[in-house]
Amino acid sequence: MFDGSQRDRKALSCPLDNPVTMEPRINVITLGVRDFDRSLAFYRDGLGWEAHVQGDLALFSLNGMIFALYPRKSLADDANVPARKTGFPGFTLAYLTRNEAEVDAILERAGSVGARIVKPGQKTFWGGYSGYFADPEEFLWEVAFNPFWKLDREGRVSL
Repeated sequence: MFDGSQRDRKALSCPLDNPVTMEPRINVITLGVRDFDRSLAFYRDGLGWEAHVQGDLALFSLNGMIFALYPRKSLADDANVPARKTGFPGFTLAYLTRNEAEVDAILERAGSVGARIVKPGQKTFWGGYSGYFADPEEFLWEVAFNPFWKLDREGRVSL
């Protein structure tokens, strides 16, 4: 049994009998949506993201990763779990900007194409500036400027 000690954490992160490890990355984020057409229109037509639609699956290439939309019930069935009706899912998506003005501009754009502004841009307790919008399916997006993290020319962030 593991007691949470440093030795136990180290053993969990690099097992000796299994050389295969999970690399620290995310390749695809899929949102299970109730109204596929409305969500597709929001991201493709509203935000201007290029969509690759394959039946009831929409894929968006986002700077080295894939963002996907798929019917909520179908996604739950695929994962063999019940589809929850509503409520905070326990996560947010985040879009980082290069300055505070860009936070406000992105929030304004999202609001103009159907997003609900949950929290307008404002100074944060951690020294940045951020706000939130909810997409048509109520998934929360934080739009944030973090002066401690720098984005490269392609918008990639590193710690």
